[in-house]
Amino acid sequence: MSDRKIGVLVMSYGTPESMEHIEEYYTHIRHGRPPSKEQLEDLKARYEAIGGSFPLREITNRQVAEFGKTVNRLVPEYEFVCYQGMKHARPFIEDGVQQMARDGIREAVGIVLAPHYSSMSVGEYVRRARKQAEESGIRMRFVESYHLHPKLIEALSNRVHAALERFSEAERDGVKVVYTAHSLPARILEMNDPYPEQLLATSRKISERCGLTNWLFAWQSAGKTGTPWLGPDILETLHALRQEGVRNVLVCPVGFVSDHLEILYDLDIEAQQTAKQLGMHLERTESLNTDPLYMETLSDMVRDALRLPIHCAK
Repeated sequence: MSDRKIGVLVMSYGTPESMEHIEEYYTHIRHGRPPSKEQLEDLKARYEAIGGSFPLREITNRQVAEFGKTVNRLVPEYEFVCYQGMKHARPFIEDGVQQMARDGIREAVGIVLAPHYSSMSVGEYVRRARKQAEESGIRMRFVESYHLHPKLIEALSNRVHAALERFSEAERDGVKVVYTAHSLPARILEMNDPYPEQLLATSRKISERCGLTNWLFAWQSAGKTGTPWLGPDILETLHALRQEGVRNVLVCPVGFVSDHLEILYDLDIEAQQTAKQLGMHLERTESLNTDPLYMETLSDMVRDALRLPIHCAK
Protein backbone atom coordinates (compact mmCIF):
# COMPACT_ATOMS: atom_id res chain seq x y z
CA MET A 1 0.00 0.00 0.00
CA SER A 2 1.13 3.53 -0.79
CA ASP A 3 2.45 5.88 1.87
CA ARG A 4 0.25 8.60 0.41
CA LYS A 5 -2.62 8.87 2.88
CA ILE A 6 -5.90 10.34 1.61
CA GLY A 7 -8.84 11.22 3.82
CA VAL A 8 -12.34 10.52 2.49
CA LEU A 9 -15.17 12.48 4.04
CA VAL A 10 -18.30 10.38 3.51
CA MET A 11 -21.24 12.74 3.96
CA SER A 12 -24.86 11.84 4.65
CA TYR A 13 -28.08 13.37 5.93
CA GLY A 14 -27.94 11.94 9.43
CA THR A 15 -30.53 10.50 11.78
CA PRO A 16 -31.33 10.67 15.51
CA GLU A 17 -29.56 8.22 17.79
CA SER A 18 -32.68 7.53 19.85
CA MET A 19 -36.20 8.77 20.51
CA GLU A 20 -34.73 11.22 23.04
CA HIS A 21 -32.66 12.88 20.30
CA ILE A 22 -35.53 13.51 17.86
CA GLU A 23 -36.27 17.05 19.06
CA GLU A 24 -32.62 18.09 18.80
CA TYR A 25 -32.42 16.55 15.33
CA TYR A 26 -35.65 18.19 14.15
CA THR A 27 -34.53 21.55 15.53
CA HIS A 28 -31.30 21.32 13.56
CA ILE A 29 -33.23 20.56 10.36
CA ARG A 30 -35.31 23.68 11.06
CA HIS A 31 -32.17 25.84 11.34
CA GLY A 32 -32.41 26.18 15.11
CA ARG A 33 -36.18 26.71 15.33
CA PRO A 34 -37.75 24.09 17.62
CA PRO A 35 -40.66 22.17 16.09
CA SER A 36 -44.17 22.64 17.43
CA LYS A 37 -45.54 19.98 19.75
CA GLU A 38 -47.69 18.64 16.90
CA GLN A 39 -44.74 18.46 14.50
CA LEU A 40 -42.59 16.68 17.07
CA GLU A 41 -45.30 14.15 17.92
CA ASP A 42 -45.90 13.46 14.23
CA LEU A 43 -42.23 12.68 13.62
CA LYS A 44 -42.02 10.52 16.75
CA ALA A 45 -45.10 8.60 15.63
CA ARG A 46 -43.45 7.84 12.29
CA TYR A 47 -40.36 6.44 13.98
CA GLU A 48 -42.55 4.43 16.35
CA ALA A 49 -44.42 3.03 13.35
CA ILE A 50 -41.18 1.50 12.02
CA GLY A 51 -40.44 -0.05 15.40
CA GLY A 52 -38.90 2.89 17.24
CA SER A 53 -35.62 2.17 15.51
CA PHE A 54 -33.11 4.32 13.62
CA PRO A 55 -31.68 1.98 10.99
CA LEU A 56 -30.01 4.69 8.93
CA ARG A 57 -27.21 5.22 11.45
CA GLU A 58 -26.22 1.54 11.49
CA ILE A 59 -26.58 1.26 7.70
CA THR A 60 -24.44 4.36 7.15
CA ASN A 61 -21.77 2.93 9.46
CA ARG A 62 -21.76 -0.28 7.42
CA GLN A 63 -21.66 1.64 4.14
CA VAL A 64 -18.64 3.65 5.24
CA ALA A 65 -16.85 0.53 6.49
CA GLU A 66 -17.52 -1.45 3.30
CA PHE A 67 -16.65 1.50 1.10
CA GLY A 68 -13.33 1.90 2.95
CA LYS A 69 -12.44 -1.74 2.28
CA THR A 70 -13.50 -1.47 -1.36
CA VAL A 71 -11.66 1.73 -2.22
CA ASN A 72 -8.43 0.51 -0.63
CA ARG A 73 -8.71 -2.73 -2.61
CA LEU A 74 -9.55 -1.08 -5.94
CA VAL A 75 -7.21 1.91 -5.66
CA PRO A 76 -4.09 0.48 -3.96
CA GLU A 77 -1.83 3.36 -4.98
CA TYR A 78 -3.22 5.35 -2.03
CA GLU A 79 -4.07 4.63 1.58
CA PHE A 80 -7.62 5.83 2.20
CA VAL A 81 -8.93 6.69 5.65
CA CYS A 82 -12.70 7.26 5.83
CA TYR A 83 -14.46 9.76 8.07
CA GLN A 84 -18.15 10.43 8.51
CA GLY A 85 -19.79 13.84 8.32
CA MET A 86 -23.54 14.29 8.72
CA LYS A 87 -25.70 17.23 7.78
CA HIS A 88 -28.07 17.15 10.75
CA ALA A 89 -26.54 14.83 13.37
CA ARG A 90 -23.25 14.11 15.08
CA PRO A 91 -20.61 13.73 13.84
CA PHE A 92 -21.45 16.80 11.77
CA ILE A 93 -19.67 17.52 8.50
CA GLU A 94 -17.40 19.98 10.29
CA ASP A 95 -16.60 17.36 12.95
CA GLY A 96 -15.41 14.91 10.30
CA VAL A 97 -13.09 17.46 8.71
CA GLN A 98 -11.70 18.53 12.07
CA GLN A 99 -10.97 14.91 12.98
CA MET A 100 -9.07 14.54 9.71
CA ALA A 101 -6.93 17.52 10.64
CA ARG A 102 -6.24 16.12 14.11
CA ASP A 103 -5.15 12.86 12.48
CA GLY A 104 -2.69 14.68 10.27
CA ILE A 105 -4.64 14.32 7.02
CA ARG A 106 -3.70 17.06 4.56
CA GLU A 107 -5.34 15.81 1.37
CA ALA A 108 -8.91 14.55 1.10
CA VAL A 109 -11.92 13.84 -1.08
CA GLY A 110 -15.50 14.57 -0.10
CA ILE A 111 -18.37 12.41 -1.39
CA VAL A 112 -22.06 12.29 -0.47
CA LEU A 113 -24.22 9.18 -0.12
CA ALA A 114 -26.60 10.66 -2.69
CA PRO A 115 -26.03 10.27 -6.44
CA HIS A 116 -27.88 13.39 -7.63
CA TYR A 117 -26.74 16.98 -7.24
CA SER A 118 -28.84 19.86 -6.00
CA SER A 119 -27.58 23.15 -4.66
CA MET A 120 -29.98 22.64 -1.73
CA SER A 121 -28.67 19.19 -0.82
CA VAL A 122 -25.26 18.05 -2.05
CA GLY A 123 -24.30 21.67 -2.71
CA GLU A 124 -24.78 22.50 0.97
CA TYR A 125 -22.72 19.49 2.08
CA VAL A 126 -19.87 20.61 -0.18
CA ARG A 127 -20.01 24.23 0.95
CA ARG A 128 -19.80 23.26 4.62
CA ALA A 129 -17.00 20.76 4.07
CA ARG A 130 -15.00 23.14 1.87
CA LYS A 131 -15.23 25.96 4.42
CA GLN A 132 -14.03 23.72 7.26
CA ALA A 133 -11.30 22.19 5.09
CA GLU A 134 -9.93 25.64 4.28
CA GLU A 135 -9.95 26.57 7.97
CA SER A 136 -8.26 23.26 8.87
CA GLY A 137 -5.52 23.39 6.23
CA ILE A 138 -6.77 20.40 4.26
CA ARG A 139 -6.68 20.30 0.45
CA MET A 140 -10.02 18.80 -0.52
CA ARG A 141 -11.58 17.74 -3.80
CA PHE A 142 -15.28 16.89 -4.13
CA VAL A 143 -17.48 14.43 -5.99
CA GLU A 144 -20.71 16.29 -6.71
CA SER A 145 -22.74 13.63 -8.55
CA TYR A 146 -22.52 10.14 -9.98
CA HIS A 147 -26.07 9.61 -11.19
CA LEU A 148 -25.10 7.90 -14.47
CA HIS A 149 -22.21 5.76 -13.28
CA PRO A 150 -22.57 2.40 -15.09
CA LYS A 151 -22.21 0.36 -11.91
CA LEU A 152 -24.90 2.41 -10.15
CA ILE A 153 -27.25 1.89 -13.10
CA GLU A 154 -26.45 -1.83 -13.08
CA ALA A 155 -27.14 -2.14 -9.35
CA LEU A 156 -30.46 -0.32 -9.59
CA SER A 157 -31.47 -2.26 -12.70
CA ASN A 158 -30.76 -5.53 -10.91
CA ARG A 159 -33.16 -4.44 -8.20
CA VAL A 160 -35.88 -3.55 -10.68
CA HIS A 161 -35.56 -6.97 -12.34
CA ALA A 162 -35.70 -8.73 -8.95
CA ALA A 163 -38.73 -6.75 -7.78
CA LEU A 164 -40.66 -7.42 -10.98
CA GLU A 165 -40.36 -11.13 -10.18
CA ARG A 166 -42.60 -10.53 -7.15
CA PHE A 167 -45.52 -9.93 -9.50
CA SER A 168 -47.28 -12.90 -11.05
CA GLU A 169 -46.83 -13.53 -14.77
CA ALA A 170 -50.37 -12.30 -15.34
CA GLU A 171 -49.64 -9.06 -13.50
CA ARG A 172 -46.19 -8.38 -14.90
CA ASP A 173 -47.16 -7.01 -18.30
CA GLY A 174 -49.29 -4.31 -16.71
CA VAL A 175 -46.85 -3.17 -14.01
CA LYS A 176 -46.28 0.57 -13.92
CA VAL A 177 -42.79 1.41 -12.66
CA VAL A 178 -42.70 4.64 -10.66
CA TYR A 179 -39.30 6.15 -9.87
CA THR A 180 -39.22 8.46 -6.85
CA ALA A 181 -36.88 10.83 -5.02
CA HIS A 182 -37.10 13.25 -2.13
CA SER A 183 -38.99 16.36 -3.15
CA LEU A 184 -37.38 19.79 -2.79
CA PRO A 185 -38.90 23.29 -2.76
CA ALA A 186 -40.22 24.08 -6.24
CA ARG A 187 -38.15 27.25 -6.42
CA ILE A 188 -35.19 25.13 -7.53
CA LEU A 189 -36.80 25.12 -10.99
CA GLU A 190 -36.23 28.87 -11.21
CA MET A 191 -32.57 28.29 -10.34
CA ASN A 192 -31.99 25.84 -13.21
CA ASP A 193 -30.95 23.32 -10.57
CA PRO A 194 -29.85 20.00 -12.19
CA TYR A 195 -31.58 17.80 -9.59
CA PRO A 196 -34.83 16.99 -11.50
CA GLU A 197 -33.07 16.31 -14.81
CA GLN A 198 -30.38 14.14 -13.20
CA LEU A 199 -33.09 12.01 -11.59
CA LEU A 200 -34.91 11.66 -14.90
CA ALA A 201 -31.64 10.75 -16.62
CA THR A 202 -31.02 7.95 -14.09
CA SER A 203 -34.59 6.71 -14.50
CA ARG A 204 -34.25 6.67 -18.29
CA LYS A 205 -31.00 4.68 -18.13
CA ILE A 206 -32.49 2.07 -15.80
CA SER A 207 -35.58 1.79 -17.99
CA GLU A 208 -33.46 1.36 -21.12
CA ARG A 209 -31.35 -1.33 -19.45
CA CYS A 210 -34.46 -3.17 -18.20
CA GLY A 211 -36.40 -2.74 -21.44
CA LEU A 212 -39.14 -0.74 -19.71
CA THR A 213 -41.47 1.68 -21.48
CA ASN A 214 -44.30 1.76 -18.93
CA TRP A 215 -42.76 4.09 -16.33
CA LEU A 216 -43.04 7.57 -14.86
CA PHE A 217 -41.44 9.75 -12.18
CA ALA A 218 -43.00 11.03 -8.95
CA TRP A 219 -41.82 12.78 -5.81
CA GLN A 220 -42.12 11.87 -2.16
CA SER A 221 -41.49 13.04 1.40
CA ALA A 222 -42.09 16.76 0.74
CA GLY A 223 -41.55 19.08 3.68
CA LYS A 224 -44.43 20.89 5.35
CA THR A 225 -43.22 24.44 4.97
CA GLY A 226 -46.20 26.26 3.53
CA THR A 227 -44.37 26.80 0.23
CA PRO A 228 -44.74 24.72 -2.95
CA TRP A 229 -42.61 21.59 -3.32
CA LEU A 230 -41.92 19.52 -6.42
CA GLY A 231 -44.75 17.19 -7.40
CA PRO A 232 -46.73 15.14 -8.10
CA ASP A 233 -46.41 13.25 -4.83
CA ILE A 234 -46.33 9.45 -4.89
CA LEU A 235 -49.68 9.23 -3.07
CA GLU A 236 -51.33 11.53 -5.62
CA THR A 237 -49.72 9.47 -8.37
CA LEU A 238 -51.19 6.24 -7.01
CA HIS A 239 -54.68 7.76 -7.04
CA ALA A 240 -54.19 9.01 -10.60
CA LEU A 241 -52.89 5.64 -11.80
CA ARG A 242 -55.82 3.81 -10.25
CA GLN A 243 -58.22 6.11 -12.10
CA GLU A 244 -56.40 5.12 -15.29
CA GLY A 245 -57.03 1.46 -14.49
CA VAL A 246 -53.54 0.56 -13.24
CA ARG A 247 -53.56 -2.13 -10.57
CA ASN A 248 -49.88 -3.12 -10.28
CA VAL A 249 -47.13 -0.66 -9.35
CA LEU A 250 -43.43 -1.05 -8.68
CA VAL A 251 -41.82 1.89 -6.86
CA CYS A 252 -38.10 2.38 -7.37
CA PRO A 253 -36.88 5.11 -4.97
CA VAL A 254 -34.00 6.01 -7.24
CA GLY A 255 -33.01 9.09 -5.25
CA PHE A 256 -32.23 7.12 -2.08
CA VAL A 257 -29.40 4.70 -1.34
CA SER A 258 -30.37 3.45 2.15
CA ASP A 259 -33.27 2.12 4.17
CA HIS A 260 -34.49 4.95 6.39
CA LEU A 261 -37.69 6.75 7.41
CA GLU A 262 -38.56 7.99 3.91
CA ILE A 263 -38.41 4.40 2.67
CA LEU A 264 -39.64 2.40 5.66
CA TYR A 265 -42.52 4.74 6.54
CA ASP A 266 -43.35 6.91 3.52
CA LEU A 267 -43.28 3.98 1.08
CA ASP A 268 -43.56 0.75 3.06
CA ILE A 269 -46.35 2.00 5.33
CA GLU A 270 -48.02 5.14 3.96
CA ALA A 271 -47.86 4.36 0.22
CA GLN A 272 -48.61 0.68 0.87
CA GLN A 273 -51.72 1.60 2.86
CA THR A 274 -52.88 3.89 0.07
CA ALA A 275 -52.34 1.17 -2.52
CA LYS A 276 -54.33 -1.37 -0.49
CA GLN A 277 -57.20 1.09 -0.09
CA LEU A 278 -57.18 1.51 -3.87
CA GLY A 279 -57.06 -2.23 -4.51
CA MET A 280 -53.56 -2.08 -6.00
CA HIS A 281 -50.58 -4.41 -5.72
CA LEU A 282 -47.58 -2.27 -4.75
CA GLU A 283 -43.98 -3.44 -4.50
CA ARG A 284 -40.75 -1.50 -4.12
CA THR A 285 -37.17 -2.22 -5.05
CA GLU A 286 -34.67 -3.08 -2.32
CA SER A 287 -32.36 -0.27 -1.24
CA LEU A 288 -28.70 -0.29 -2.28
CA ASN A 289 -27.30 -0.11 1.26
CA THR A 290 -23.93 -1.93 0.99
CA ASP A 291 -24.42 -3.41 -2.49
CA PRO A 292 -20.91 -4.18 -3.84
CA LEU A 293 -21.67 -2.37 -7.10
CA TYR A 294 -22.58 0.76 -5.13
CA MET A 295 -19.39 0.50 -3.10
CA GLU A 296 -17.45 0.21 -6.37
CA THR A 297 -19.29 3.25 -7.77
CA LEU A 298 -18.17 5.36 -4.81
CA SER A 299 -14.61 4.01 -5.11
CA ASP A 300 -14.43 4.82 -8.82
CA MET A 301 -15.64 8.36 -8.18
CA VAL A 302 -13.07 8.97 -5.42
CA ARG A 303 -10.29 7.63 -7.66
CA ASP A 304 -11.41 9.90 -10.50
CA ALA A 305 -11.64 12.91 -8.18
CA LEU A 306 -7.98 12.53 -7.28
CA ARG A 307 -7.14 13.30 -10.91
CA LEU A 308 -8.81 16.72 -10.60
CA PRO A 309 -6.97 19.90 -9.57
CA ILE A 310 -6.76 20.33 -5.81
CA HIS A 311 -8.98 22.93 -4.19
CA CYS A 312 -6.18 24.63 -2.30
CA ALA A 313 -6.69 25.48 1.36
CA LYS A 314 -6.09 29.05 2.42
